[in-house]
Amino acid sequence: MLKFKSHCFLSQRPLLLPSFSPIRPSPPRQAHFPLAQFSDTHHFKFSSIKRWKVSCFRREESPLEISKHEFVDDILHEDALESEFTKPSSSKGDLVSNLREAVDAVRGTINKPWTVPWTVETILQVTLLWMTAFWFVGHWLVPTGAWMMGYNNVTLTYRGQAFLSLLIDVIEGFAGAAILHHCLSRFRPLPSEWFKFSLKGDWLLDVVVGCLMFPLINRLSQINLDLLPILPSNSVSSIEQSIIAKDPVAMAIYAVLLMVCAPLWEELVFRGFLLPSLTRYMPIWGSILVSSVGFAVVHWNIYRVLPLFLIGLITGVLYTRSKNLFPSIVLHSLWNFFVFVDLMK
Repeated sequence: MLKFKSHCFLSQRPLLLPSFSPIRPSPPRQAHFPLAQFSDTHHFKFSSIKRWKVSCFRREESPLEISKHEFVDDILHEDALESEFTKPSSSKGDLVSNLREAVDAVRGTINKPWTVPWTVETILQVTLLWMTAFWFVGHWLVPTGAWMMGYNNVTLTYRGQAFLSLLIDVIEGFAGAAILHHCLSRFRPLPSEWFKFSLKGDWLLDVVVGCLMFPLINRLSQINLDLLPILPSNSVSSIEQSIIAKDPVAMAIYAVLLMVCAPLWEELVFRGFLLPSLTRYMPIWGSILVSSVGFAVVHWNIYRVLPLFLIGLITGVLYTRSKNLFPSIVLHSLWNFFVFVDLMK
């Protein structure tokens, strides 16, 4: 109650208030001031008395305070204008930064290396043994066995040729798996990222993007054919002959060969073993290129080198991103299906 009364009484005094400096004694009339004794006891300052006077009736700002508010308003107005002018540039900067982050994320995913426990000797051993087994099975073992059983590749029917091709592919696949098992047995247990097959992961979009490139790969195949003369002996393959003859059994056998067997063992050797093994001695992009060249060459068909090289690049990038053989096998299988359907037109 004393505080309220003194507050209101203070507001009725003239604006020139007495000084409360601790050095100079107060004027004599301060004794008649109701708050003099109270102020001397609690050491109230001039700023607090002014605040009481202003808050009782109305706010009276000093010229300093008014200029301060005007200065702050000007600054805020300039900041608002500056933010409006710089908003488009900042949005562009955000877009560029987001694109850079996306590119860095892709590069970081691709550039993540494997842990390679073996040396170049093991790489050469597996590669040479597999190429030898590939040639031995496809050009000597199975044809010779069929000849000894009274079957000739020339006199075989379309179904017989399709079954013989499937048999060769299956034996080559098992031979490649056996070579890998034998040569890498001393390095077991292998790191977890090696020869991984899994349906899990965010790889479906990558497969879709790879499928969208099939027309480009097919166009590259036509360019490859235009660059080289077509020999009469290689003009029509056994698959094309079966399609021309419209033999459903032969076509079904070739479909299994192209979309199941070949993608499985080819991806196992080239993407599962060769590509990550080369990362011990070269950057991962170099490993993708070298493994793609090997993938194109071992098909022994100069008319398909360019498209096979490109499909090797795409599956190599897919495998390095996912560290999973299943997506690259799916994309390889879909490419073979695309070629098979294109031949049926």
